[in-house]
Amino acid sequence: MKKVATVAIATLLFAGCANAAMEKMVGGAPMYPSKTIVENASQSKDHTTLVAAVKAAGLVDTLSGKGPFTVFAPTNAAFAALPAGTVDTLLKPENKGQLTKVLTYHVVPGKIDAKDLVADIKKGNGKAMLKTVEGMPLTFTQSGDAVMVADASGNMARVTIADVQQSNGVVHVIDKVLLPK
Repeated sequence: MKKVATVAIATLLFAGCANAAMEKMVGGAPMYPSKTIVENASQSKDHTTLVAAVKAAGLVDTLSGKGPFTVFAPTNAAFAALPAGTVDTLLKPENKGQLTKVLTYHVVPGKIDAKDLVADIKKGNGKAMLKTVEGMPLTFTQSGDAVMVADASGNMARVTIADVQQSNGVVHVIDKVLLPK
């Protein structure tokens, strides 16, 4: 009986460790695959600007919905690198439409993990294009092991943390804000 109990406890501990291994750390917080994009992003110290922007644009319900969505999530540092005053201007109520356009430019319908993205880049002879929820495409390339994302103006962002699994999609953390034309 002791052997059965020991095996059962070891199995539970292993399952717990395997589940913990699936969680990634983003902004000092674990990202739980059982939570939505908004629930997880709200815990990341690196995404407070993004979360504030999602709230200001009225996209919380959408990004908490069923999805699935693939989100390319800029960090606070990425927003801070924009020209002075850009974020404050975008967050004003009268600029909600423009803010929504910028945020939805970071979202692709469906769940696209890094493996699929790299495969698409290889199939496309070094380039893959994905249409965003905003309507304009993003262009993906690979530089060494890094996946790069180009916006409509050719500005490049790097995926710094890939495949952060969510209950309603996947998030890839990026180091720049992408801007539609």
